[in-house]
Amino acid sequence: MADTVLYEVSDGLATITLNRPEAMNALNIETKVALRDAVRSAAADDTVRAVLLTAAGERAFCVGQDLKEHIGLLAADRETGSDRTMSTVREHYNPIVRALAEARKPVVAAVNGVAAGAGFGFALAADYRVVADTAAFNTSFAGVALTADSGVSWTLPRVVGPGRAADLLLFPRSIGAREAYELGIANRVVPAADLRAEAEQTARALAEGPTVAYAALKEAMAYGLTHSLSETLEKEDELQSRAGSSQDHAIAVRAFVDKEKPRYLGK
Repeated sequence: MADTVLYEVSDGLATITLNRPEAMNALNIETKVALRDAVRSAAADDTVRAVLLTAAGERAFCVGQDLKEHIGLLAADRETGSDRTMSTVREHYNPIVRALAEARKPVVAAVNGVAAGAGFGFALAADYRVVADTAAFNTSFAGVALTADSGVSWTLPRVVGPGRAADLLLFPRSIGAREAYELGIANRVVPAADLRAEAEQTARALAEGPTVAYAALKEAMAYGLTHSLSETLEKEDELQSRAGSSQDHAIAVRAFVDKEKPRYLGK
């Protein structure tokens, strides 16, 4: 991995850290490639049972596209008649969001500061967001004459509702941590000084949990958002059969009967 993204696996938890605090963790090409590769690695690694996505520094989780680099790339495109710059959505953002959202393991985002544009999108692609009380969110796209990317047009309406999503996309503004909690963007708001410890504790608790069931829950929720009740009931039947035949389910039932804490295997 590049120095701009740190990747570590410990006791079943993969921690991915955006590491450009001097640039508010803005996404230049090097960072996007490294983040894509790190998220894909975590999603594919069977020893990883949960993922923690976080960022270095105190000011920003990720402010989205590195506009200083972007200006230069746009100028080069104009000279060559290319649209290479905007292919970053296809080459980088889409794979990152898919890997986060579709990973068969829970993903926790620890949002330490400003999450804007694609940074907001990456946070929304996580399953659970622990947010510092000093953090803020901003869609940003319309502010630079762009449409939504990084999955925001899909995730944001599902989190806050279509009406609020339209407001936040058409009239970008800073959403503080408290409002983010009220809108459902933040699952928990904690003091900034406690963010890393609280988020890591949350992610480790998930890593120690019934990850087969968590994967099924992620799949069920994603399916239910775009299918009828009848189709969703059939899907639940399929997924429950899978979960019910897992070793984790047998372990959980035995632990319940024996009044012991279950020790899940993720199988």
